[in-house]
Amino acid sequence: MKSMTILVESGATKSSWHLLNGDGIVVRQFMRPGMNVSTMKMEDILNIISEAFSSENLGSIPGQFCLYTAGVVTPEVRITIEKKVKAVSAVGSVDVQDDLVGAARAVCGREPGIAAILGTGSNACYYDGVTAIRNVYSGGFILGDEGSGAALGRLFLADFIKDLVPERVAEDFRSEFDSSYSAIVEGVYHSVSPSGYLGSFAPFILRHKDDPYVLNLLESNFQAFIDRILLKYDTVSYPVGVVGGFAWACRDILLPMLEKKGIRVTRILKAPIEALCEYHTK
Repeated sequence: MKSMTILVESGATKSSWHLLNGDGIVVRQFMRPGMNVSTMKMEDILNIISEAFSSENLGSIPGQFCLYTAGVVTPEVRITIEKKVKAVSAVGSVDVQDDLVGAARAVCGREPGIAAILGTGSNACYYDGVTAIRNVYSGGFILGDEGSGAALGRLFLADFIKDLVPERVAEDFRSEFDSSYSAIVEGVYHSVSPSGYLGSFAPFILRHKDDPYVLNLLESNFQAFIDRILLKYDTVSYPVGVVGGFAWACRDILLPMLEKKGIRVTRILKAPIEALCEYHTK
């Protein structure tokens, strides 16, 4: 069997798996649940990886395995995932990187720049063309994640449980979701992926962005990301590239806000996987 690259890019909600042949051509792709080392148990992450290899018959494929996922900040995390992959597959090399590295490689390639993630969670880094240098910690969905879908969901639910959401929007929300206080508390504090739960409300909120309350919520969320995270980097000297489905869905709101601050944006990608395929091909 010919050597291949198994490339995985994961957010908190879903993970995208691509198989590349020796010429860099994608020969197969599929989706699996998301993986986030910061908010999920390692056991759950390893089970997702193991199940994907088993159900997709990847175990006998030689080559390399590359994973980009949030929360890869210690050698122990990399070693644990590498051991699991090698236990269930025939790959010779395993490269486990933080999602920030994936975002930077996708929007900057091998050039210096600032990479930002605005998906279910949020993060940013300065990238020197090789290494992602984290200067501002995200803090996750409890302490940070400003500008993300999860942060938007958190802001919305915090207002909803206190009857601060306009009735028209609140009524639509109640008709579409289990909006009881007990269900919300269960989802936030006891679900497998709290950030994924919070982020799951972003599409609903975006459908109501014509409402002044929702538009203000969106702008406040992005302004917090710009002020508290992005402007901590040298946005005068370096361009900014943004990755994330949430950023892509809100680009009509986000781009004018960035331009108003004099921030040069090179790319906004809905997902980094195609650009990462190009990066690994080159």
